[in-house]
Amino acid sequence: MSQTIELPAGAQPPGPEPSPAEPSPAEPSPAEPSPAEPSPAELAAAHGLSVCGERPTMGQYTHRLWARRHFIGTLATARLTAQYSTAKLGQVWQVMTPLLNAAVYYFVFGVLLGTGRRVPDFVPFLITGVFIWNFTSTTITAGTRAITGSIGLVRALHFPRAALPIAAALQQLQQLLFSMGALAVLLVCFGQHPRPAWLLAVPALFLQALFNTGCALTVARLAHRTPDISQLTPFFLRTWMYGSGVMWSLDHVLDGADLPRFVVLALECNPAAVYIDLMRFALIDSFTAAQLPSHVWFLAIGWAVLAGFGGFVYFWKAEEEYGRG
Repeated sequence: MSQTIELPAGAQPPGPEPSPAEPSPAEPSPAEPSPAEPSPAELAAAHGLSVCGERPTMGQYTHRLWARRHFIGTLATARLTAQYSTAKLGQVWQVMTPLLNAAVYYFVFGVLLGTGRRVPDFVPFLITGVFIWNFTSTTITAGTRAITGSIGLVRALHFPRAALPIAAALQQLQQLLFSMGALAVLLVCFGQHPRPAWLLAVPALFLQALFNTGCALTVARLAHRTPDISQLTPFFLRTWMYGSGVMWSLDHVLDGADLPRFVVLALECNPAAVYIDLMRFALIDSFTAAQLPSHVWFLAIGWAVLAGFGGFVYFWKAEEEYGRG
């Protein structure tokens, strides 16, 4: 028998009991900022790493170069010794090469063209010019091969690359000093006797060596970037030689010549001609008797500083590029 339950007026019938409220999904909290990742440079510094082949500062580079001075000297001497190792006359060719050049120039300019009639002591004048010019010419030629000719060494070992063109310049200086003994004998044979003025050859050669080293550093970088430079160098050097008064006196050529002022100034300030004139002034009586213009020594010092320091800086700026590519 069913039982009826009466509800008060306005009451709602009971429904099913509500189930416990399910927890609502948590709202996403704002993301916390993650710490910034270190850059590759910071990671390298934290672990004591450095860039391979990075160009050092000028001071560091100079210090490293000086620390390898024995390597530079040994390399220059070894290459000088090996230069004529396959020739039967050996090192005699260090003297024979400039002498044969002087003989050819004497026949062409002294005999055929009669240049020697206007120049006193023409034979000492000529052989001094040939020996001194040959020093500059061979140094620049060796500088064009300093990096490209030793590319295996550059890629295999880490050392200041300037050591190679400096060693090339030192090699040519050693060869010149070896030849200066023969030059002194020839000067004596042609009536030029030793005297105190010969001592002026020492600072003149020092300034020329500094100038040549700067030129070698410059052409070494140029030839590494553009190998065709080594093919153009002989033409440039031949033109430069004819404008440097090796076979004739520039004073006689310029005397009364109707040339533009900038051409005359370029010939007078030509660095090769300046160093040749200094050596002739020191070694030849007829030049020593004349008054050497005071600006010649200033030009010699200026060219040596400009080429030496400028060439070194120019080469150093591309230190990290050598041997790559």
